[in-house]
Amino acid sequence: MGLRTFIESWPVYRQLTGTDPLGRGAAAQSGRSAELTARTETADSMARSVCPYCAVGCGQRVFVTDGRVTQIEGDPDSPISRGRLCPKGSASKSLVTSPLRQTKVRYRRPYATEWEDLELDTALDMIADRILAAREETWEDVDSEGRPLNRTLGISSLGGATLDNEENYLIKKLFTAMGALQIENQARI
Repeated sequence: MGLRTFIESWPVYRQLTGTDPLGRGAAAQSGRSAELTARTETADSMARSVCPYCAVGCGQRVFVTDGRVTQIEGDPDSPISRGRLCPKGSASKSLVTSPLRQTKVRYRRPYATEWEDLELDTALDMIADRILAAREETWEDVDSEGRPLNRTLGISSLGGATLDNEENYLIKKLFTAMGALQIENQARI
């Protein structure tokens, strides 16, 4: 590398002689940084979503390449967060891509010391059987004065912030149809 090439590659020289006198653009850019591309530039598709953590409902853009989530960023079109995410929301990519994420139904039988993997259909059947049994055991047709109740206090629902309005609506309809009174959710948007 000659002296002239060295001086011309110096950011201060480029700043003083080029079109970037404040040194905020090309003058401050190295050869390596000029070759860098955004992680989202090579994505096959982008889907809009809502951050699953709290009840604020910040908008997210989920970038996918080859069927895998490659990046999650704040959505600048979101009227709630305007593209910003808290530290937890910024790290939500690990929620779906972590190798530690559970992808199987795990069950520990009463008094057992080990967990076992169950098929999803088996687990759903177990849940349905327990809900029906609790409902049957605690069903109240009428109160002590003969007024109709048609309810059960033996089952309830507590939804989390990861549920959207549509899911909360369906859960409310389901549990109300089963006669449950205790139905709560951490509603967001």
